Amino acid sequence: MYASWNAPLGDHGRSQELVLSFEKGRRSRLLVLPPLFDEHNKLRRQIVEVMRRLDGAGIDSVLPDLPGCNESPAPLETQSLTDWRAAIGEAAHHFEATHVLAIRGGALIAPDHLPGFLYAPAKGRQILRALLRARTIASREAGREEKVETLLETGREQGLELAGWHLSARMIAELEQAEAPADPRLRVIDQATLGGSPLWLRAEPSEDADQADALAAIIAMELAS
Repeated sequence: MYASWNAPLGDHGRSQELVLSFEKGRRSRLLVLPPLFDEHNKLRRQIVEVMRRLDGAGIDSVLPDLPGCNESPAPLETQSLTDWRAAIGEAAHHFEATHVLAIRGGALIAPDHLPGFLYAPAKGRQILRALLRARTIASREAGREEKVETLLETGREQGLELAGWHLSARMIAELEQAEAPADPRLRVIDQATLGGSPLWLRAEPSEDADQADALAAIIAMELAS
């Protein structure tokens, strides 16, 4: 079911954002944090398939949009990781989440008060480098030569458009330093545990039923224990 929630913005304003939820008032309520930027596009269908399986296992889940992403009315270029962490922290309380499932870069904005799961968590530096490489490849194909370090220097000062994403200087600076939390309450689930190839490395958005089954089963078993 799609609904909306009133997300806080860094300028103290508010933005009506969409949320996909499977809710029946059950004991376990999972806040799902998607990957960031292009990886989110590639895994969105897979995430929904995992949520459907969790619903079948008796677990509620909610997937809120971040300000500046998907159909958000808020501009991406004004967002930062700090702003997203604040928004997700409020979402966790608003939706009364009991646990979190953070996927890839979603781990960088996980609320610090929830137990749960980190699926293949990525460092901010890894995400940023992938976006920079994508830009240099596109520039080379267009007959221009750009270097990662030169782009990064510009981005730190002025912000930068990377693979179609308009990132602020603050966002770039924060991504360079951001790492997934090291919290014993958060179980790390490696890709090897699920089997198959990482969907975020494929050229186009995709899904994998076996991987969705495996991830949902791990979460359901953990929450039932």
